[in-house]
Amino acid sequence: MEQRLKKALSRRRTQKITSTDRVLSAVLLPIFYKQDEYYLLFTRRTERLRDHKGQISFPGGTYEERDETLLNTALRECVEEIGLAAGSVEVLGELDDTPTMTTYYLITPFVAAIPWPLQLKPDPVEVDEIIEVPISGLLDRDCFRQEDDPVNDGTSQGPFYYYDKRIIWGATARIITQFLAVWSEAMGE
Repeated sequence: MEQRLKKALSRRRTQKITSTDRVLSAVLLPIFYKQDEYYLLFTRRTERLRDHKGQISFPGGTYEERDETLLNTALRECVEEIGLAAGSVEVLGELDDTPTMTTYYLITPFVAAIPWPLQLKPDPVEVDEIIEVPISGLLDRDCFRQEDDPVNDGTSQGPFYYYDKRIIWGATARIITQFLAVWSEAMGE
């Protein structure tokens, strides 16, 4: 699966957004195999954070000059947020840049395979919970809805994923939608 996904990611032309008024950031979409199926790993952000409090997201954060690349940003943030060491990650490719709507972040998402089981340690300041969601659950038509986006006072529609009494929306949901299209292509669906 990893090689098929890597090939599908390499065939696509990644859409880059150049913007001087956005804060550069990066996330990692960790994929792992458990109990005969593939999962994505998410975090639920704490209420103590300045932006996106309590939301479900991928591990990641803001670019720092010492990172030198956005991939290094995603890897550094994974260590800081959930204790996922860069040496445990096989980067498979990159998705399109995704802006947040009101906080002016520009997110570069990287897809990566990680081994499982893996001992993770969430940072209690940033992460309330590590969440495992089977990719098959996200592909289930009952999981997906196109709804009014609360950030824009309901004036625009966006993707929402409902899984296990949780709601994933906003930039994370838009990244999931991109990922699932590539996943389906890689799996020959």
